[in-house]
Amino acid sequence: MTVKYTREHEWIRIEGDTATVGITFYAQEQLGDVVFVELPESDTSADLGAEVAVVESVKAASDIYAPVTGTITESNEELSERPELVNEDPENDGWFFKMRLADPAELDDLLDEAAYQAFIQEEL
Repeated sequence: MTVKYTREHEWIRIEGDTATVGITFYAQEQLGDVVFVELPESDTSADLGAEVAVVESVKAASDIYAPVTGTITESNEELSERPELVNEDPENDGWFFKMRLADPAELDDLLDEAAYQAFIQEEL
């Protein structure tokens, strides 16, 4: 299992040709209390960088982007009933969607954990 990060503060956990996507702990801290999540439909294609979900908090609404190109295979329907999972456990139970990778080479352009932590420090 490999985990990568985007500069838009999404994480992507890769297992075989399937990727689970969510927002980072840092992102949920910046958003504040999450009150609503709009999830993508299964069996829809998503291009790298496409807006595929929305997370709304008491502070703002933010788009969630596809970190790679692929097909959405599943959404975390539990977030519809319990959006606070994004705050409670953003990098595990608070995942947004799963997708089947179309081009695994796109993963090479994402950040590893050390590079992501350095990126966050630059933003502070």
